[in-house]
Amino acid sequence: MSDVRHVLVLPDRDAAREVAQALAERFGVAEEPQLVRDALAGEDDAEDAQWLVVLRDAENRLDPKELDTLAAQWDGWREEP
Repeated sequence: MSDVRHVLVLPDRDAAREVAQALAERFGVAEEPQLVRDALAGEDDAEDAQWLVVLRDAENRLDPKELDTLAAQWDGWREEP
């Protein structure tokens, strides 16, 4: 089994929390995703931070296209590995 990780980039903390909750509801993700604040390069203002939802997919069962669609609902996107 490979240790696949998906990273969803969201515009703010609230969106990241909602996406993490939606992952559990829609995809049955048992392991809680990690939420990480990612300050944009060269920006000191907290308002200019993106939030990452890092999700481990050890069984490689999550469809990247569905994750793209989910992130897009909150004006986010999925980073390609």
